[in-house]
Amino acid sequence: PFRRLQIKIKGPSQLPRVLTAHEVKMILGYLKHRRDSVAKGTTQYTLCVRNLAVVELLFSTGMRIGELCNLSFDDVDLTEGRARIHGKGNKERVVDICPADTLSALSEWIKERSRNWKDSTAFFVNQKGNGLMPQSVRALIHCVSDVCKIGKNVTPHTFRHTFASLLLEEDVDVSYIQNLLGHSSIAITQIYLHVNPYRQREILMQHHPRSRM
Repeated sequence: PFRRLQIKIKGPSQLPRVLTAHEVKMILGYLKHRRDSVAKGTTQYTLCVRNLAVVELLFSTGMRIGELCNLSFDDVDLTEGRARIHGKGNKERVVDICPADTLSALSEWIKERSRNWKDSTAFFVNQKGNGLMPQSVRALIHCVSDVCKIGKNVTPHTFRHTFASLLLEEDVDVSYIQNLLGHSSIAITQIYLHVNPYRQREILMQHHPRSRM
């Protein structure tokens, strides 16, 4: 009789780790400082420009690391301020790149890329002109977060979580965030509703009806 039983054991859900806006600002500030402290025209300068563009794009769009590394040069249109992303299950979505600092970082990277590896089809490349690998991005972010003394296990996916949670803090509708992240179900996106306990407390303090009774 037990053959007919269907048992689903759900493990404990873990809330995603996120960065604060201040921590993101520290990381981006360090990458800008590194770029500005290196002589232009050198290989080191080009890599610093690329590294800044990588992190700017991760945070500004919330794309996955695989999506970022799979970007082709034709997928990014800075004139329109958009990127075509090839997501899970071969699903495509188009995201807008709006922050001026991100557009500036990407524009500078395109100049450096065209000067050194104009024949490559990948948008982000390594020193040999091959497509940038996910492990290289992970190593970059791990190194930068250590230097900035963030005190958290920061990964490329942390920027995706942070992108979503900070947008929710700005009262952006969760359905819009679902589309931006490329989630197939809004239930996946709703986990970010529970990420920031300080924001929850602030909402209750300001809007709970008991305070007006």
